[in-house]
Amino acid sequence: MQKFNYHSHTYRCGHADLDMKDEEYIQEYIKMGFKKVAITDHCPEKNKIDKRDDMRMDYTQKDEYINSIKKLKEKYADKIQIETGFEVEYLPGEEENIKELKQEVDKIILGQHFIYGDNKELRIHGTDNFTDEELIRYAGYIEKAVKLDIPDIIAHPDVFMHRREKFGEIEKKVANIICKVAEKYNIPLEINLAQVFNKTYFENKKLNNDSIEKQKEKLSNVVYPCRAFWEIATKYNIKVLYGIDAHRRGQISRYKELTELANEIIGQETIKKLNFIEE
Repeated sequence: MQKFNYHSHTYRCGHADLDMKDEEYIQEYIKMGFKKVAITDHCPEKNKIDKRDDMRMDYTQKDEYINSIKKLKEKYADKIQIETGFEVEYLPGEEENIKELKQEVDKIILGQHFIYGDNKELRIHGTDNFTDEELIRYAGYIEKAVKLDIPDIIAHPDVFMHRREKFGEIEKKVANIICKVAEKYNIPLEINLAQVFNKTYFENKKLNNDSIEKQKEKLSNVVYPCRAFWEIATKYNIKVLYGIDAHRRGQISRYKELTELANEIIGQETIKKLNFIEE
């Protein structure tokens, strides 16, 4: 079992468990035997572009957030290695603000959730139906971010399959753009476990204790991880890791089961061909 996780959120983002304190996440990780974690909450924006109320901390919360994680790093130094971090999106014109955030923390993961439309309106994946042209632009944003040395990890690289009806030629092109730049710049890709959790153990936004076999029956509703994407990833020399993308109580404690379910989706033959990081 992978003993590290670099994708965790806090109540500050507005869509995690609002009464779950930072320390509770750390205690769950220790209980599960993790050796290293990064808390990478959705980054604040100096220029507020994402206007949604429940997606990220306010910029005024940034220093308190970083200091909270640093205090936990000191408190639990003899039990677990803790890093500070942010999950960021690349947007043209925001390069300096993103790099400023990068200088303040240990880890940056790129979780690209949106692009600019033709009229510079924000187009959000999962909410807006991206055209084929917009999907190529989305891949270009990821490529640009990597070339600018922004991320340490590309989170959920297959999340673009939201609202896509099939994995066709455009989707293959997007996957190859992402995998090619990840290989060239040696940036790991994350097999994200969040939607697996949300569609199984957290079905209908309520924790359940159904058997693993019962959970497997629900996997047809999971969009990512996407088997076709990871089959393409095997053609490249890319580092791979799992990311819990923790937002809820009970999510970390089900890590082993979630990886089993993700592997079920991707397929064991493909999993065997991927180059998993060992730390």
